[in-house]
Amino acid sequence: MSGRRLIAMSAAALLLPASALIMTTQVSSATELAATDNVAAASPALARKAKTRISIEVLPQVAQFGKRVASPDSAKTPVSVQVKPRKVTKVTLQVKSGSSWKKAGKGKTDKKGKLTFLAGATRGGKPAEYRVKAGNGTSKSASTAAWLTPSFSDGFDGTTLGESWSNRIPDYNAEGNRLCSRGGPEAVNVSRGTVRLSVIKDPARTDKCVAKRGGKVSGKFDYRLNGHISTEGKYSFKYGITAARIKFPKARGQHGSFWLQPQVHVPGSTNPKESGAEIDVIEYFGKGSGPKDSMGLTSFTYHWAKGGQRVKTGNWLKGTKKYLAKKNDDWFKNYHVFSVEWTPKSYIFRIDGVETWRSNKGVSGQPQYPILSLLSSDYELSQLGGEKKLPQHMYVDWVRVWEKK
Repeated sequence: MSGRRLIAMSAAALLLPASALIMTTQVSSATELAATDNVAAASPALARKAKTRISIEVLPQVAQFGKRVASPDSAKTPVSVQVKPRKVTKVTLQVKSGSSWKKAGKGKTDKKGKLTFLAGATRGGKPAEYRVKAGNGTSKSASTAAWLTPSFSDGFDGTTLGESWSNRIPDYNAEGNRLCSRGGPEAVNVSRGTVRLSVIKDPARTDKCVAKRGGKVSGKFDYRLNGHISTEGKYSFKYGITAARIKFPKARGQHGSFWLQPQVHVPGSTNPKESGAEIDVIEYFGKGSGPKDSMGLTSFTYHWAKGGQRVKTGNWLKGTKKYLAKKNDDWFKNYHVFSVEWTPKSYIFRIDGVETWRSNKGVSGQPQYPILSLLSSDYELSQLGGEKKLPQHMYVDWVRVWEKK
């Protein structure tokens, strides 16, 4: 039975390329006063007020924190706000109701003038339309109507992978730092609306693998099977937004990932527009990994430079605690939505609709396909703390792509 959740065209879904929905307006709360003797005499203290400029961006439904499996159609729509001048400002979100506007939320921008609201995608069964008021300005409105149908969607219903997915790299892969592990369907399970990717002992091997870290032997370990799936050769896209709702394992010793690879690679090319690039939307290396403020999360892009060298852009994310939904939240306790907006000029990475990092380096110009994986690389095996802690599991609730033609 197919696990693929194909999306039906409907006026209730909502989405438009985010960049096409950025709107800026400049509004003054009072007409600029003419410098006349009469005005000055009547009100000498009157001064021209600074204009408040507001831009808003409506994204697809890419925010959905929670413990349980949920429909992607019930995810929240982020409304990103930028107010200038850049300073802490009170902001009110309004939603259109008939011919009038009603308050839908309020908050304060940060010191950079930014704020993200998480709003409903529909209102009364129809696409929602939002605007923002701040200072003496009111933004133009932006509707969710154009984000109607994702180009690709899988909610992992049923008990088997959908026809768009296949298992990856079934051999031990020394080149990929996985001499001790390989991909295998035994490490992939579809049930209860999720795909569970695991690290388990390889039943085909009873001997031990000698793993190295930093060129030095780190120990002898059981050979492993990794949950590692992709849509290679079956579905790829070029430009747009892709998102996955994921709950990672807590332990170190393996890392969960949502990433993209180019469908076609041009050997020898150093131009990512031709060769494509690896886009690591998110990687989680377990509790205690990396700098403390990263909480184990990284985002990267890779491309090639002269001499065949691989160039890496990105690093451990910073200040990730602010992306958690509540005090006791964590990446292994609840599901969160990790996404990337990919344009011809840049990548914008987000967690539950809030931007974490952006880059204009190594931007791919080739169709890319999504990958989900829980990989145990040789350099991290010693961090698990014993083979008795196997198996480890990563859960993916859904994956979606909204292409931008």
